[in-house]
Amino acid sequence: MRVRISFHIKLFISLIVFFSLLLTLIGIYYYYDLDKQLYAEIGARAQVQAREIAMIPSLIDAVKIKDIAAIAALMDTLAQRSDASYIVIGDQQGLHLYHSRYPEQVGKSMIGGDNSEVLAGKNIISIRKGGLGISLRSKAPIFDKHNNIIGIVSIGYLKTHIDTLSTGKLVNILLVALLLLLALFIFSWWFSNTMKKQMFSLEPREIGLLVRQQKALLESIFEGVIAIDKEYRIAQINRAAKLLLSLSATSRELRGRPLSAVIKPIAFLAEHTMLAGDTHDEICLFNDVTVIASRVRIMLEGKLQGWVISFRDQKDIDSLSIQLSQVKRYADNLRILRHEQLNWTATLAGLLHMKRYDEAIHYIEAQSESAQEILDFISARFCSPALCGLLLGKYAGAREKGVQLLFDPACHLTRIPPRLRDTELMSVVGNILDNAIEATLQREGEHYPIEVYIVGGDRELVIEIADQGIGIAQDNVERIFTFGVTTKLHGDHGLGLHLVASYVHHAGGAIEVSANQPYGTVFSVFIPVTSLATTVGPLTPDEPYYAT
Repeated sequence: MRVRISFHIKLFISLIVFFSLLLTLIGIYYYYDLDKQLYAEIGARAQVQAREIAMIPSLIDAVKIKDIAAIAALMDTLAQRSDASYIVIGDQQGLHLYHSRYPEQVGKSMIGGDNSEVLAGKNIISIRKGGLGISLRSKAPIFDKHNNIIGIVSIGYLKTHIDTLSTGKLVNILLVALLLLLALFIFSWWFSNTMKKQMFSLEPREIGLLVRQQKALLESIFEGVIAIDKEYRIAQINRAAKLLLSLSATSRELRGRPLSAVIKPIAFLAEHTMLAGDTHDEICLFNDVTVIASRVRIMLEGKLQGWVISFRDQKDIDSLSIQLSQVKRYADNLRILRHEQLNWTATLAGLLHMKRYDEAIHYIEAQSESAQEILDFISARFCSPALCGLLLGKYAGAREKGVQLLFDPACHLTRIPPRLRDTELMSVVGNILDNAIEATLQREGEHYPIEVYIVGGDRELVIEIADQGIGIAQDNVERIFTFGVTTKLHGDHGLGLHLVASYVHHAGGAIEVSANQPYGTVFSVFIPVTSLATTVGPLTPDEPYYAT
């Protein structure tokens, strides 16, 4: 079984390994650089000492006459004060006149083979193997008063002595490196755990997947969504938000821009309002578009990180509300039918209980004749069960309100246009009937019947509903299909006919609105049935859905 190491452990190990290697390389470089500097520094020190000793007048006089005792007396004092490993004085033939470590070398030749340059008048620094071993030494010539070379001064530092100094420096470097490694270990552990907390213990792959899921989720939401940081800059914005706000820039281009550059400043987006708290389903005006917006704060460990603003066009909410109201009206129609059926059944049960069988039979015949007639007519003429139920419900509901629906004997529908669904057909017929019933009820005096004509031919479906109600003013004829425009005093305002126009337009049809005689209104809907008729180019939103 393969053991999977978490990201923060990998990060911790990587930091330790990387910085350990880096410290090792720096330590090696520093050690060699320090060793080089140490050699250069000691060589310069030896050279200075050699030059100064070569210029001592008493030494010059003693070397000139080769007074071994005088040279020894003078140089012993200097050797005790110097940190050099040895001091050597030689004559112009390269023979020892003095050796601070080995006096027995006096009279013997100097070892190293580097005297020729010194006897030529040069000061040198060299690393050579002498009688004491390998050493770093500096040699200077001794000049007499006539500027003649009469001897050599050699100041040497043994390599073992220099290595001892380097070892001391190396120990200091190692101690510092260990302290740095300890600090690095603590820092790496703290840093990896901090990263783990900030990443909510998630792996980078999981975070990448969450980011992709977030983008997909934002784009799949029908509502507009904008996420902003605590500086009121846009962090995320989905396609629905850009469509509602009419923004053409890409999400990447909008990211980082101030919210005020995308949405005109309003009270809903004011700083003091946003800091006050969250809010839901508030009606606002975003760039001249009326929306229903919500605002939620983003909190992390008790600190504000930003907000998420979601909003949706109020028209969509109103549309859903009206469609739900239509469903409720359909349910009410069924309730009316059920209520009438219960009353009819209760009356019949009472007559039977009193054993008035003849009266019960007459009651059944009287009640059933008209109901059965309309039931048989609707069920035989229309192929859609949903439409049949709607017409029966509207018939019963209108009758309960004192309005009669008259169906033209030519009514028949054998198929629904392919671009019109059952629910859309019910919405078209139901909304026009509702308007006709309400217009009839608003007219004072006798309520005349509403005439219904629904015929589905080979080429088009024709729906014509004529009422003798209050009618529609000529000024309103051109506006009644616009969203929000209504002549009603109560109930759902301005969406019913808008939905009718939308469904008819989508099906490739047309609507005509004309005055009825002597008064009232005739709504005529023409929806093509054949595919050829549906190839007519779509209307733009500014074009009317009606003809007069």
